[in-house]
Amino acid sequence: MVMETNQKLVVIISNGLDNERSSVAWSIANGGINSGLDVSIFLVSSGVDWVRKGAADAARPNPEDPPIGEMIQKVLDNGCAIGVCPPCAKVRGYSQEDFIDGVTIVGSSAIHEPIKAGAVALTF
Repeated sequence: MVMETNQKLVVIISNGLDNERSSVAWSIANGGINSGLDVSIFLVSSGVDWVRKGAADAARPNPEDPPIGEMIQKVLDNGCAIGVCPPCAKVRGYSQEDFIDGVTIVGSSAIHEPIKAGAVALTF
């Protein structure tokens, strides 16, 4: 008997609009979706800037990767969770209204639960 498992990937992004590691993180998240993984994103520090309305429209730290706005949209279109660290948003003066639809300000328990259930976590 073969049991199907829903493999999970949590990607934690702490780098912002000027750092190529962010592009890698979004690319790996999209690759995880393409591979059938249940992907969650958690944004901390300057990583929260990616999901501020309009912020990802022009940012493309690695021209070899797809535009980050497209990669973020793919994450959302596939029903994957994107969470923003509450203190990280607050220190930047952001509230829920500043973020694109589908993004939620949520505590770190949002990533603890999938990790406790066996998710792999990658941090960029």
